[in-house]
Amino acid sequence: MAGGVIKRGGGGTGRYRPLAEINVTPLVDVMLVLLIVFMVTAPLMTSGVNVDLPKADAKQLNSDSEPLTVSINGEGKIFLQDQEVSTSELVSKLQAISSGDLARRIFVRGDRGIPYGEVMQVMATIAQGGFTKVALLAEQAGSPPSTP
Repeated sequence: MAGGVIKRGGGGTGRYRPLAEINVTPLVDVMLVLLIVFMVTAPLMTSGVNVDLPKADAKQLNSDSEPLTVSINGEGKIFLQDQEVSTSELVSKLQAISSGDLARRIFVRGDRGIPYGEVMQVMATIAQGGFTKVALLAEQAGSPPSTP
């Protein structure tokens, strides 16, 4: 038992003292379970749009702030994070989300099956809006395809 009273001394009369021990084993068990749950669910929360990215041998970029993601799926629909947007309203929504920070990093994810011109049109639209840090995303050549 974690906390209790122990009778000290022998015989019928004695002083009772509280036992000052805490069993931390259940706390450690709960923390390990939470750690595993977060390790499993964190990679699944990246993006909700299903895009088949092309493979590339380039190294990954390190970024300090969380980038905005513009995705173009296999049907040519454009998504800002997880919401579908049209080309005409893309820049205004990017500016609203970034609070006017034109140096905010924007990643463009294009499905491998769509024409290259559609991806370039979206990137040109973002660049015409004044954003300077626009990059294409690709999967690493040895990694399995991501399916959120």
